[in-house]
Amino acid sequence: MTAADPKLPIIAPPAPDAESFTDARAAVARLIELYDAATDFLCTKFSDAVRGGRPSSRFRAFYPEIRFATASHDSTDSRLSFGHVPSPGTYSTTITRPDLFENYLIQQIGLLIENHGVPVTVGPSKTPMPVHFAVANDTSVTVPQEGVLDFALRDVFDVPDLSTTHDDIVNGFGFTHPDGSLPLAPFTAQRIDYSLARLSHYTATLAEHFQNHVLFTNYQFYVDEFEVYARAMLADPASGYTSFVGPGNEEIIASDAPLPPAAKMPQMPSYHLKRADGSGITLVNIGVGPSNAKTATDHIAVLRPHAWMMVGHCAGLRNSQRLGDFVLAHAYLREDHVLDDDLPVWVPIPALAEIQVALEDAVEAVTELEGYELKRIMRTGTVATIDNRNWELRDQSGPVQRLSQSRAIALDMESATIAANGFRFRVPYGTLLCVSDKPLHGELKLPGMASEFYRTQVARHLLIGVRAMETLRDMPLERIHSRKLRSFEETAFL
Repeated sequence: MTAADPKLPIIAPPAPDAESFTDARAAVARLIELYDAATDFLCTKFSDAVRGGRPSSRFRAFYPEIRFATASHDSTDSRLSFGHVPSPGTYSTTITRPDLFENYLIQQIGLLIENHGVPVTVGPSKTPMPVHFAVANDTSVTVPQEGVLDFALRDVFDVPDLSTTHDDIVNGFGFTHPDGSLPLAPFTAQRIDYSLARLSHYTATLAEHFQNHVLFTNYQFYVDEFEVYARAMLADPASGYTSFVGPGNEEIIASDAPLPPAAKMPQMPSYHLKRADGSGITLVNIGVGPSNAKTATDHIAVLRPHAWMMVGHCAGLRNSQRLGDFVLAHAYLREDHVLDDDLPVWVPIPALAEIQVALEDAVEAVTELEGYELKRIMRTGTVATIDNRNWELRDQSGPVQRLSQSRAIALDMESATIAANGFRFRVPYGTLLCVSDKPLHGELKLPGMASEFYRTQVARHLLIGVRAMETLRDMPLERIHSRKLRSFEETAFL
């Protein structure tokens, strides 16, 4: 964090002693107490400074942390891909928003204690909390832009520091905390707070509304269909869905209630069909392009969703395909380039059996076709993702040769990015696309080109994605989170 001005004394709230816990719920309750005390302190001091002018002291509060140590080489249940540390040592992670992550933390801490028979320790960390993140959840406090106050904010409070906000843990760069402890979780508190702030900006909905199953699309049509489906579910008391949220945090609980439009639509509008336990479905319209796909998944990943899928449009590359046919990706040709520095292109992105089966079963259920008949409307194969929307206007010999050699059957601008970031962040992923044009065969995406078959199929597409997610929701968590997504030495927390 930014170094303190040596001329100003530092005032911090009293630092309580760390406590050991063998009960996960009690540990999380303590995390909430510590976090609330830190944010209350910073919010109060910040409000005083805004009203009273330049303070004569610096103010600092610290994130809470979880610390865990084991000296045993005893093996744990090898079937689990999470919930245990790989070797003896000391592990730690800073924590933010324990209220938001309460269920997740209870589960992860509980598994750690159960699998190793060792308590966790909860106390204040040595990582200062930036004032921007501390006041983010207090609607009565706004952080002014630089120059509005009569003092520099960083002279009095800790501010975000990108040098400590990175993805070294999930990228597998052998990250070790400054005190020598190993990472217990895939993201630090600063990294999570950064993404929570960006998520609210890009989607115009609070993180609290995001559900554990996330659909990505690149077409507004799917948003319209999702709202129709959501209203039908709200009208059914047996559905388990409790509300529907749109941009601007507008929330309805009645199926016929109006959903007010956001005053200003965000870059990636998001919609949430909620269940009380967070197991509902979120739809994010990421628009077009791998950069958007990376941005959305970079930030949603900190919420630790149970699965995410792409349900969007693509170019069909085979003459045998028709507009409206479905493409189930089982491999990806990555020519999007946005993740090259984080995940080299030589890293394979495997298909995940549970996701593939859920999607194929959903296609069969919605279309009422199965077996050999399903081949009439769906192909399984490689999806290529490219970063040039108008690639057809260049010399096609190079791209077409690579597409042919890769056995690609479809091309888009988002799917491989979403799958690769799912692999990188250990979030189960999948792709089901709908053919909207065939550029190699003269069927370009132009007005009037869509057949009745195409219009019927895309109306089903969103429902297939929803049905697949509902299937995954009913699976045990340890079955969905495959060991294929875990590397040699993984964090205990999912």
